[in-house]
Amino acid sequence: MKNKKMITLGFASVALSMSFLFTSPLAAENETKTSETSRLQSLAKFTKVISIAEKYYVDKTTIEELIDKALDGMMKNLDAHSNYLTQKDYKRLKVQTSGEFGGLGITVGMKDGALTVIAPIDGTPADKAGLKSGDIILKIDEKSTLGMTIDEAVSLMRGKVGDPIDVTIVRKGELKPLPVHIVRGIITIESVRAKVINKDTLYIRVASFDKKVARDVAKEIEKRKSVTKGIILDLRNNPGGLLDQAVDLVDLFVDEGKIVSQKGREKSDDKTYSASRSATITKVPLVVLVNGGSASASEIVSGALQDHKRAVLIGENTFGKGSVQVVLPITKTEAIKLTIARYYLPSGRTIQAVGVKPDIEVAPGEVKTHKNEFSIKEADLKQHLEKELEKVDGKKDAIKEDKKANKDIITPEMLNKDIQLKEAVDVIKALAIIKG
Repeated sequence: MKNKKMITLGFASVALSMSFLFTSPLAAENETKTSETSRLQSLAKFTKVISIAEKYYVDKTTIEELIDKALDGMMKNLDAHSNYLTQKDYKRLKVQTSGEFGGLGITVGMKDGALTVIAPIDGTPADKAGLKSGDIILKIDEKSTLGMTIDEAVSLMRGKVGDPIDVTIVRKGELKPLPVHIVRGIITIESVRAKVINKDTLYIRVASFDKKVARDVAKEIEKRKSVTKGIILDLRNNPGGLLDQAVDLVDLFVDEGKIVSQKGREKSDDKTYSASRSATITKVPLVVLVNGGSASASEIVSGALQDHKRAVLIGENTFGKGSVQVVLPITKTEAIKLTIARYYLPSGRTIQAVGVKPDIEVAPGEVKTHKNEFSIKEADLKQHLEKELEKVDGKKDAIKEDKKANKDIITPEMLNKDIQLKEAVDVIKALAIIKG
């Protein structure tokens, strides 16, 4: 009897499965019809609102203007990086700057709905004027940035070289908004710079990810390979750039495994980038410097090296820009910029809105030193000053030569002005000792 019951239950299961099998296409068809009806109703509602606004709005407006406003509002409400590009916006986007243009020298992004400075570019007018990563731009000249797109903001900030611009910023820790006066200049980006610390530590500054970054970094490493015991990779205030360069840069240090993957709604948008043993050129200890201005490609590099336990990260939490945008033309002169995927690090964690947390958190600033200001005895003071005066005249002519000779060297004095870099040097020393 027990077996018979089991058989009966078995047949009941088969019958139920067969029922689902035969009813499934009908259910799917009904679902499709319901979806199509809902779609048509939504489109009809949209058309009706447009018609009412065109007919009764207090100011005369055209259907083209209403459609543009509707598209603009829809794209802005998807996320901070998707937007509708009008003919003017699309043309501006297609302008090729070739790494040199007239402007301020900052990269901006939307964070919590506010126009935020991701990073000032080294040596640019914005950098010299004192703009910092994390500053919120409240006004550009007299125009409020509230509700403004990134493209609109960039358009206002770019202009003729030599023309002044005033921006009003909100900065953490300041009680009121700060006015900043800047004169637009030619922005030339030097993406890779290398210097030496203590003769055996290679410092590489990567300011942005252009098409030559991985090649230039590899060149600097190969140049000093025989004497390098450790490398410091400085990605602070690096707003990102080309994904392939980020992948290739990680590949110089990691010989296997995932570097980054992107996942979207469509399977065709999913991609995985992996390291290859043949591209790896060094195994020396590595420290990466990051801060709130490290975004996008910088976060991929630092996060991947952290996940592979290949580098120690020092500094502050990164910006949190880990989404993929594409520009899709909708006419010959208009387009939309749409987020289609997100980046994921080797461990599976996302960067978007989270960023990468450093292994050792160090706030920016100078190294505090405790020197005795009155270490010279009164009796020796005059003699000491006379000797110093003699030295000044003799050194004046040599200053330019010294500067030229030391331009590729980071001195102890320079380290004392950058506590994050000083911490990186100390960690490199410890890692070198552990490695033996």
